[in-house]
Amino acid sequence: MNTPTVLHVGVRNVEFGARVKIVEPCNIYDCKIGDDCFIGPFVEVQKGVEIGARTRVQSHAFVCELVSVGEDCFIGHGVMFVNDTFSTGGPARGRKELWRETKIGNRVSIGSNAVIMPVSICDDVVVGAGAVVTKDIDGPGAYAGNPARKLARCHAVTTTRE
Repeated sequence: MNTPTVLHVGVRNVEFGARVKIVEPCNIYDCKIGDDCFIGPFVEVQKGVEIGARTRVQSHAFVCELVSVGEDCFIGHGVMFVNDTFSTGGPARGRKELWRETKIGNRVSIGSNAVIMPVSICDDVVVGAGAVVTKDIDGPGAYAGNPARKLARCHAVTTTRE
């Protein structure tokens, strides 16, 4: 009978700002989380990720390596960030040089179950629930659909506070 290797979830080697709240269980490691952030349960934040001040990451979100999130953002339930574009026709299988980065601006709100491919999203954007963002977003506004397209101009994005 074989014995599996058991890996445990936890919070390891994280540079935290002041007044950060985390609801366990979470798997958060080798990253930076700014002041006054909230991280919900069942969230994974991987190595090298930077999350700006006052950002909320709701439950079941996955924030992979090579992602940076600005300040005053909202990441909804089940949001998935992707860094492997399958550029060779399949998964990179550990070949990190094939991964691509994602940059999220300030005051960006991403709705539940959205998928964010390696892109850049400017400040003051709302991404609708279930949207799939496949291209850079360089103008403020509301975006939704698969692939995500601009729906309307959005003057300001507000985030909910506890």
